[in-house]
Amino acid sequence: MKNIFLRLVFLTVGAFFASFSLECFLVPNNIIDGGIVGISIMTSYLTKFNLGIVLTVLNLPFVLWALNEFGKRFVASALYAVCALSLFVNFIHTHVKAVTHDLLLSACFGGAILGLGVGIVLKNNACMDGTEILAIKVSKKYPYSVGEIIMFINVFIFACAGFLYGWEKAMYSTLTYIIAYRVIDLVVQGLSEEKSIRIVTDKGYEMGQAIIKNLNKTVTYIEAQGGYSQTKKIMVYCVIPRIELNKLKEIIFAVDENAFIAIENIHEVYRRRYEKV
Repeated sequence: MKNIFLRLVFLTVGAFFASFSLECFLVPNNIIDGGIVGISIMTSYLTKFNLGIVLTVLNLPFVLWALNEFGKRFVASALYAVCALSLFVNFIHTHVKAVTHDLLLSACFGGAILGLGVGIVLKNNACMDGTEILAIKVSKKYPYSVGEIIMFINVFIFACAGFLYGWEKAMYSTLTYIIAYRVIDLVVQGLSEEKSIRIVTDKGYEMGQAIIKNLNKTVTYIEAQGGYSQTKKIMVYCVIPRIELNKLKEIIFAVDENAFIAIENIHEVYRRRYEKV
């Protein structure tokens, strides 16, 4: 029950940020986002229908379509997020005025706040836009990736925005989408990147002990074999914060100046620390 309550809280917060962005930055300045949200904004503009209702009506089929693919828990969370978004859009539209009518500020801040809201929702296993669900379904029938399908859909949407609002507004809309997309990545993946390190060396155990002693980090030894030399080697694997990367390199080359190092970015690490007794 505690986890469900916290998820609902985060979904509510995410929906509020997204609706605040739409009603206080984007919609008053005829700037749109990509996906179903962008289509909803243009549909509301053309038909004069309530934007909150349009968002719900257009997203509902795609959310229900995801039942077999993602399960009841995802669909229930997504339905809650979409409904919360619609309610907040109507509330803010009635009670809050636009923050600014400067197009650049609206695109930048609107995109950032929208990305923050969408990212919070995505991180809690839900969505407020059915575009990705549609792309996943289509990609299973046609030889195109999810990213390619989403890009095609958004190119079409921004082209329509150009005809409807003018090409300058369409360019600001594209900028909004790019900023929102980047902020979503930051929210979902996290700001604090850690590094995954693989070290191939003839002095594997000595290397591992040096890392443990000097950095107080745990390591894993993996048996390996050189493809060219056919000699047995030990690969040392560890995860460290980015700030300690240079110190780790110094330790590695002090032990074995011929060591091979592979470094990768990782965004989330779950660990339980074991102490020696």
